[in-house]
Amino acid sequence: MNMALVPVELKVAAILAAMWALLPTPVTITLPSVWSKASTARAKLSSIVEAAWPSAFAANSSARRPTERSVGESVLEFEGFKGLATWSFYVYLFIAKLTPVVTPEMSLVEIAPQEALKTYFGFDEFKGEQEKAIQSVLDGRDTFVIMPTGGGKSMCYQLPALMMDGVALVISPLIALMKNQVDAIRGHHEDKRVAHFLNSSLARAEAERVKMDVAEGLTKLLYVAPESLTKAENIEFLKSVRISFVAVDEAHCISEWGHDFRPEYRRIKPIIKGIADVPIMALTATATPKVQQDIQKNLNMVDAVVLKASFNRDNLFYEVRPKKDALKQIVRHCLQNAGKSGIVYCLSRKKVEQIAETLSVNGIKALPYHAGMDSGQRSRIQDQFLMQDVDVIVATIAFGMGIDKPDVRFVIHYDMPKSLESYYQETGRAGRDGGEGRCIAFYSHKDIDKLEKFLQGKPIAEQEVGMQLLQEVMAYAETATN
Repeated sequence: MNMALVPVELKVAAILAAMWALLPTPVTITLPSVWSKASTARAKLSSIVEAAWPSAFAANSSARRPTERSVGESVLEFEGFKGLATWSFYVYLFIAKLTPVVTPEMSLVEIAPQEALKTYFGFDEFKGEQEKAIQSVLDGRDTFVIMPTGGGKSMCYQLPALMMDGVALVISPLIALMKNQVDAIRGHHEDKRVAHFLNSSLARAEAERVKMDVAEGLTKLLYVAPESLTKAENIEFLKSVRISFVAVDEAHCISEWGHDFRPEYRRIKPIIKGIADVPIMALTATATPKVQQDIQKNLNMVDAVVLKASFNRDNLFYEVRPKKDALKQIVRHCLQNAGKSGIVYCLSRKKVEQIAETLSVNGIKALPYHAGMDSGQRSRIQDQFLMQDVDVIVATIAFGMGIDKPDVRFVIHYDMPKSLESYYQETGRAGRDGGEGRCIAFYSHKDIDKLEKFLQGKPIAEQEVGMQLLQEVMAYAETATN
């Protein structure tokens, strides 16, 4: 680099920095926060340091550059360190003054969603309402996305997260779901730090490493469990970093009318509000009008852009059978579809173990999966299924949420589920590649009696909701039974 081309302000910065380098302690200076938005200045700083002063850069390669942390809406606090780091701060300061400022409203988005889709994921076209959802969050609007399982909900928040400045906070209900989503996004990037999850499965050292990557701006998607948001240390950390937007995945967990109600989801909105004032995107594959209204009210997003895709999937074939010799029929179906991937759902862990063992005895590569297993074991089983080392998973409803396996050819319900929403979501895991998927359910009124007993002892309001959902399941099963 020709030193004659270096702006005089930068030469002055170097001189000032040399003077400050003589100080024995770090220097703390407060600047207008608008300067921190000039992200292009950081790139210029790096190139100037390495090209204009290579010897200084090499001599101080272990020195820390200035760090910044948010201390309010209008100021940032920078700490200059001795040597290279100190004068680097001044170079940054002057470049920031000379560089056009990019405001948060501009989102630092430099390419169109269609181009970004090709760049980041290699796809040529969006599916359904994806592009509208992505543009909505890029425009800074609250967005409610209702898409069927396999409709590509995750792309609606993954792509804008990669396009925008800061880290997107993705609230997700299951550890297995987070792992699968993080692995999927990492598969499209060389730098594996682009996505992380923060939950109870991480050791303290691992959690600190994740936070460090986020603080350094290396992470674009951070998946967290709702329980993790209640921890004071995590809240304080998230306040210190720039959040681009918040995505609430499996948002039906918010609603008491939803099939998988999670009370901790009800506390999401006040926590988010305390962390950052950013757009919220809620996503679900199942939302009746009651559930939709409940979600929007709880997240305070009644004016959100609502995008609802068609739920008709003509590659899925549904069948309800009387629950007679059900286990024999399941064994027969698996043998007739040897080598094909399938999921068998049961309500109890005991039944899961029994059916998995029966299938294995009959030469079918099957494994059980339920919440009674430790996280490591569940993770290994999930990976075996994804890698096609196992053909059939026999599971409780704990399995399948967010699992990106496109070639599941059949989903069988040994027991009827607690709601039609749950049934639709679970059967929706078949045929995500567009190929044929068979959805078979075995029905007996005894199953309904059993589910009614599960409701006993619960709050009256919850019992009433549960009974109404069961009536819908019973009405469907009795009219559809062969």
